Amino acid sequence: MEIALQRDQKRILVVDDEENARIGLSRLLAKEGFLVDSVSNGYEALNYLRQQDVNLIVTDINMPEMNGINFLKELNKSFPKSNVIMVTAYGGVESYIEAMNLGAFEYINKPVKMEELKSILKKIFKETNH
Repeated sequence: MEIALQRDQKRILVVDDEENARIGLSRLLAKEGFLVDSVSNGYEALNYLRQQDVNLIVTDINMPEMNGINFLKELNKSFPKSNVIMVTAYGGVESYIEAMNLGAFEYINKPVKMEELKSILKKIFKETNH
């Protein structure tokens, strides 16, 4: 039996090849009352998004096969209105600029600080009415 979503409950997709990071972030977001699903790479994320709408995508940048920047480019083609937060343990000015130019809402460093993330989530959902 499927439970109907509450009107204000948001669905977030976490994309990260690092299992511990993916699970940890998913748990933190679920504790905050979000519906959270997770996948391990950009290809899985694109397949997921063809079947399920989400309010936000939180994706790692440094992933094998399809990195976060290439995933963001694919999102822009197939799902151009996606809200995306880029997360990285290897932040650099070049990837920051490229991600922001490609439409990422925010770019944050690992380990993710929950207070910082909560502040960004409020801002995203307030600005986009998603």
